[in-house]
Amino acid sequence: MSLRKRTPNLAKPRLLIVGCGDVMARALPWLARRFRIYASARSPESAARLRALGVVPVPADLDAGIPLRLAGIARWVIHSAPPATSGPRDGRTRRLLAALARPARHSIGASLSQRHVAPRRLAYIGTSGVYGNAGGAWVDETRPAAPDSPRAQRRADAESTLRAFARRHRMRLGLLRAPGIYAEDRLPEARVRRGEPAIVAGEDSYSNHIHADDLAHAVCLALFRAAPLRSYNASDDAPGKMGDWFDQVADHLGLPRVPRVSRADAQLQLSPGLLSYLNESRRLANARIKRELRLTLRWPCVADWLADQSDKARAR
Repeated sequence: MSLRKRTPNLAKPRLLIVGCGDVMARALPWLARRFRIYASARSPESAARLRALGVVPVPADLDAGIPLRLAGIARWVIHSAPPATSGPRDGRTRRLLAALARPARHSIGASLSQRHVAPRRLAYIGTSGVYGNAGGAWVDETRPAAPDSPRAQRRADAESTLRAFARRHRMRLGLLRAPGIYAEDRLPEARVRRGEPAIVAGEDSYSNHIHADDLAHAVCLALFRAAPLRSYNASDDAPGKMGDWFDQVADHLGLPRVPRVSRADAQLQLSPGLLSYLNESRRLANARIKRELRLTLRWPCVADWLADQSDKARAR
């Protein structure tokens, strides 16, 4: 990654990560050179995992009221926690922001005792699902949000809530809209093994992807370079048909390709959750994330990554 400046150890600012899962774990080595990192932990097991990664865990459950322990910890925040699985609004984001607006009531380090350290920069990892179905058209960040599914509606609610908070508190906010995230351990292998059908090529939807390492890179850059209240399509260069993606994964894993059915038949055979993805078609334009964040993708398309994996397998 770029941004060559390194902060001296004694002067490292504090960074709070809310939702330190796989993507954020990939970003930790880069972030740790610049920040002292704190992260929310919902359980003792989560806290132990964070400690092993060199992160200071802060007990906090965004489903159990306002997490006041998160108040006043850091001026830099990365919000990567997904919404709950029901309801039209993202209560987790609302409770998080309620905590960030409060004065600290604890002392994580002597300098934080009883004073308010208001966040000044926040990067959020959301979803491109907020655009809804674009009928296969190219979509850039000027397209208004029009979420079709409850999960996307919760994500759109999170974005609008974050924007209002950022305006009110004069906080610099960058919103990353990520599509399907993939890596070696983040492939739809189970779906392919089950043989759940895809849609025939002539009726299929466009989908978009980004490698988990590239998304981790993007959120780091957004923390420093995102323009105020700016959204970014955090996607690679090569949208493709969804059925072709399943074929690529099947070929990569040495599995049979899934059958293809008509879109009408898919409505009868597939779960509502899967249909909510299959019934949305768009191609994400990613010029803004390259121009403004100066992101250089390690994996511009899925095919590049799959070829690299095959080369490594042959070398072994």
